[in-house]
Amino acid sequence: MTIDKSSLEGLFTAIVTPFDADGAVDYPALQALVGRQIAAGASGIVPIGGTGEYPTLTRGERAGIVSACVEAAGGKPVLPGVLATGYGDALEAGRDFTAAGAAGLMLVTPFYAVGPQEGMRAYFARYREAIDVPLMAYEIPRRTNAALTAETYAGMAEDGSIIGMKYSSYDMPTFLAVLREVGDKLAVLSGEEPLFATHVAAGATGGVLASASLFPTFWLEVFRKARSGDLRGALEMQYRVDAALAAIYRETNPGPLKQIMKMAGHDMGGVRLPLTEPSAETMAMLSAVLPDLPLETELA
Repeated sequence: MTIDKSSLEGLFTAIVTPFDADGAVDYPALQALVGRQIAAGASGIVPIGGTGEYPTLTRGERAGIVSACVEAAGGKPVLPGVLATGYGDALEAGRDFTAAGAAGLMLVTPFYAVGPQEGMRAYFARYREAIDVPLMAYEIPRRTNAALTAETYAGMAEDGSIIGMKYSSYDMPTFLAVLREVGDKLAVLSGEEPLFATHVAAGATGGVLASASLFPTFWLEVFRKARSGDLRGALEMQYRVDAALAAIYRETNPGPLKQIMKMAGHDMGGVRLPLTEPSAETMAMLSAVLPDLPLETELA
């Protein structure tokens, strides 16, 4: 499958990784989850990012997850996250995922050893040259302490190293600057549910959203409203899930998300260390918002 920036439009679900009672990857549950997303209208699947617990998985598990997702996605693109800290490890992972059928990769900005802007640009350029597969940059400064400027993204577009980006930040001025500089050259996708409608109305081509693991149809409708110019209507929809999002992201993702999915009838198992199960307070909040969730049956 060949993808380009025009392929990155609509909803790309950042899925959780299901585990069974013994803590192993639950592949039947994983493929069922992917199938539900595609049936709901998702444009593609983004497995094993932060929501998919990339750091807790072995190299073999990651490749197996990508292969299972490709099989279940029915021809829709699978763009796994590559969250490695170093170039060599990232390249090995990318090659594993490409061999497993990934249409592209979501490559996180380098972290821990954080380089200057020119170093970040060169990192993506060298990676793209080595792996020869479409890349989406993943910017999430609150986790990586690395934020790229609009000018750097313009340089990356000029290099041809990426076709798009997932923007996970509340920095709206920078987001708008990125759209101004590269909105016609790269697909800019929102990674923030509370800002999703606003991002789309401003020019984002879609989103990579974790809570879509539970209610994808809802986010697709928000996307359609915002894309059509009805920002007020899209925001009014989003207000319905403000309390749910506050509960889901009260503790490190995806612990609370997996728990509310279980409450809703989709058991994805627990999380792996160093993550732990949500606190009693968070569990109470999740239980409280469950009756008001926009699940698929409520949108029919």
